[in-house]
Amino acid sequence: MQDYLLFVDTETTGLPAGWRRPYADDAAWPHLAQLAWVVYTRAGALVKAENYYLRVPAGTMQPTAQAIHGLSTEFLAAEGQDLGPVLTSLAADLAQYKPLVVGHFVQLDFHMLGVGFHRAGLPNPLPGLPTFCTMLPTGPLARALGPPPGRQLLRLNELYEHLFHEPLDRHHDAQTDAEATAECFFELWRTGYLTEASLAQQVPLAEPVAAGPFAWLGPQGRRWAAGASGALVLLFLIWLYYYYG
Repeated sequence: MQDYLLFVDTETTGLPAGWRRPYADDAAWPHLAQLAWVVYTRAGALVKAENYYLRVPAGTMQPTAQAIHGLSTEFLAAEGQDLGPVLTSLAADLAQYKPLVVGHFVQLDFHMLGVGFHRAGLPNPLPGLPTFCTMLPTGPLARALGPPPGRQLLRLNELYEHLFHEPLDRHHDAQTDAEATAECFFELWRTGYLTEASLAQQVPLAEPVAAGPFAWLGPQGRRWAAGASGALVLLFLIWLYYYYG
């Protein structure tokens, strides 16, 4: 494990329309509404904590997202900050501490931060760092807890309550959730549920890569585009045959 760990959580205006869309496909990705991170030593000592509300474009906050975290466009316009300086501060901490980046469902945080760096015109430092998701190893705990039916992994509030036998207050506040993720991680580490082998098992995360010019269209769209391209090539060959034949 790295000497430092950075626990991160994000609240957003909604969910991605397509997880494999490139970050440049602006319509596919929601916006960051709140970003918090806490840095710890591997021994569990708190180094620093940061928490920011972020301004979002008008009309992008989905009602379902606001119902979950309670952040309105009006509140963020008054209390939020610009994205660029906040991500510059995060990038500085990532460069200084070179941490293991940890989140509960860190895949969402990883991609939302990647989108944020892209929108702010900043280099994305995350693909060069190791990541760990505290949700993925909770399958055995979810099965042991039983109902509700179909539960395969534990949400952060469920994991917190299971470990500490008390509810997680202010769940879906990024600062609360980042701190709770750190508490859960270190408790799972202390009990031996998480080990060095656990950390090494997770697949590294990467930015979506556009596989050709039509990758953002999705599988159906790519098939249509490929067919259209083939038809155009065929028409061009026929034209060459009649023009030069």
